[in-house]
Amino acid sequence: MLSRVADTIYWMGRYIERAENYARFMDVNFNLSLELHPDAYEQWKPLIVTTGDWSLFDENHDVANKTNSIKFLTFDDKNPNSIYSCLIKARENARAIRPDITKEMWEQINSLFYHVKEAKSKKLWLRKDPRAFFEDVKKSCQLLYGILDSTISKTEGWHFAKIGQLIERADKTSRVLDVKYHILLPSSATVGSSLDIIQWSSLLKSVSAYDMYRKKYGKLTPSDISEFLIFDSEFPRSILSCLMATEQSLHAITGSQYGFSNSAEKQLGWIKSQLEYADINDVFTFGLHEYLDGIQMQLNQLSISIFETFFATENIIKANDQIQKNDISQ
Repeated sequence: MLSRVADTIYWMGRYIERAENYARFMDVNFNLSLELHPDAYEQWKPLIVTTGDWSLFDENHDVANKTNSIKFLTFDDKNPNSIYSCLIKARENARAIRPDITKEMWEQINSLFYHVKEAKSKKLWLRKDPRAFFEDVKKSCQLLYGILDSTISKTEGWHFAKIGQLIERADKTSRVLDVKYHILLPSSATVGSSLDIIQWSSLLKSVSAYDMYRKKYGKLTPSDISEFLIFDSEFPRSILSCLMATEQSLHAITGSQYGFSNSAEKQLGWIKSQLEYADINDVFTFGLHEYLDGIQMQLNQLSISIFETFFATENIIKANDQIQKNDISQ
C-alpha cells in the first residue's frame, strides 16, 4: 500500500472517531446541564478544555455558555476539531481514496457530512434541545464502523483505519477522565455530593461505559471508574483495550508476531506494558492528572512514530534503499 493512501485512511479513521466522541460529549453534557443553570460556566468550560481547544475558544468568545459552546464544538469551521470540520476532513480523505473503500462507506460519509452541513445552515445551536441531532451523529458514525467492518477486506487499509480510530478513542477517554477529576467540580467540598455522583455517572455515559461499569462494580466511586476506563482489558473504550487492539493491527501490518520491528511497535509496547503492570493505587499515589497527562503525551508520540514509520516519504525511501542493499549483499 502506498504511504499516502495509508496516511489518508489512518486520518479518516481518526476524524470519524473524533466527530463521534464530540457528539457523545455534547449529548451527555447537555443532559447534565438540565440539572444546573442553563448557562453554567463551570459546566461547559471543562467540555471545551477536554478537546484541547480552550485557548482558541477564549480568543473568540467572552463566555463559555451553552450556545457558544455548542456552536464552537459542533459547527465552527474556524475550530479544526469541531464535528463539522472533522467531517469535512473525513469526507475529503475518503474522496482521495475512493477506489480503496466501498460504495456503501462513501455514501454514508457523504450523507453524514450533508446532514451536519444542513444543521449548520439552520443554526441548530440556537435550538432549545439539540439532543436528537447529536444522537443522529453518533448513530451515523457507529453505522460507519459497522460498514467498515462488514464491507472492507481486513487488509492493510482496514488496519490503518482501525489504528486511527483506536488511538483517537484512547486519547479522548483519557482527556474526559482527566478533566472531570480536576476541574469539573467547583470546589473540593462537593466531592462525594449528589452533584459529584451525577457528574461521574455522566462521564461514564459519555463513553458508553455506564451499563458495563455498573455490571462489574455496582457502586460509583472515582477509584473504580478510573480503573475501569484506564485498565479494563475487555471494555472496548478503555485506554488499555484500545491499545491492545491497536497492537494487533500493527502486528498484522508488519507481520511481526511479538516484540517490535519498528519505532511505532516499540512505542506502543512501552505504553501498553506500563498499563498492564500498573494498578489504580499506583496511579492515585502518583497523581491521576499527572498519570493521564503522561499517557496523552505518549499517545502523541505514538502518532508521530506511526507517521515516521509508515507515512513519511524519507523513511519509506530509506527502507527501500535498505531492502535493495540487502538484496545485493545476498
